[in-house]
Amino acid sequence: MWAIIGGSGFEKFDGFDVVKNLPRETPFGLASTGLKKVRVSGKEALFVSRHGEHHEWLPSEVNYRANIFALKAAGAKAVISFSAVGSLRAEFEPGHLVIPFQYIDRTKGVRKHTFCGDGVVGHVSLAHPVCVTMARAVEALAKQEDFVTHVGGAYVCIEGPNFSTLAESLSYRELAADIIGMTNFPEYSLAREAGLSYLPCSFVTDYDCWDTSRAHVTLDEVLTTMRLNNSKAFKLLTRIFTTKQDLLANCDCSEQGLTSGLMTPMDAVSPAQREWLKILRGKEA
Repeated sequence: MWAIIGGSGFEKFDGFDVVKNLPRETPFGLASTGLKKVRVSGKEALFVSRHGEHHEWLPSEVNYRANIFALKAAGAKAVISFSAVGSLRAEFEPGHLVIPFQYIDRTKGVRKHTFCGDGVVGHVSLAHPVCVTMARAVEALAKQEDFVTHVGGAYVCIEGPNFSTLAESLSYRELAADIIGMTNFPEYSLAREAGLSYLPCSFVTDYDCWDTSRAHVTLDEVLTTMRLNNSKAFKLLTRIFTTKQDLLANCDCSEQGLTSGLMTPMDAVSPAQREWLKILRGKEA
């Protein structure tokens, strides 16, 4: 089953038919409000609003572990993550869709970023954090729409909630980052630990402050672009859910993460940990 994570501007989609609300309780606390099963173009999917239904959680306050665990426990196999981002490149214009392949973490260490710890040790590879198989398939679908799509590049994730200083913005360009946001870390790393294919769909709302030739964007301008991007995102979802193509063909994400990266023997962890590890690993033992 597909899972959809909606970020800023994507807290809801008018084209969703809600099937039922889902329980938010997990071993890692409560998932964000707005966790539900929905129907898109006749197919059921899972949905959670990253910041909550009413956008009540700062990027630093989102319970990323609970969100990913709740989606996995409800049957998710792959995650489509929608986010609003700023552009660090002139060619990535407001309204464009960017599917980054790489990430640079510039958060401040306050976010719970792994399911491991407290007696559970695992090490997973994040060399290629995005499901490239799914990204390439969706690239072809996106190009059938009336908006520009860029595939590849790097997303730098900052703590927020404030935007960058000019010096920071210039430094991120020196790091070869292409877009900037506040929420994809640790979402992609947790998805990898859980063996979920992760596809980030980042819609540009504005240029970050590196470009001093432009007046710095206002919140009202960002919100206007967000509304337009929301309709584009739903068009893309509709194509994804109606295609006959298997977008996960030859994808091995389910075999990565803690399925193969758990170092602590299962019989050495507590009974409670064993139960949630079985869910994340997709194994009975």
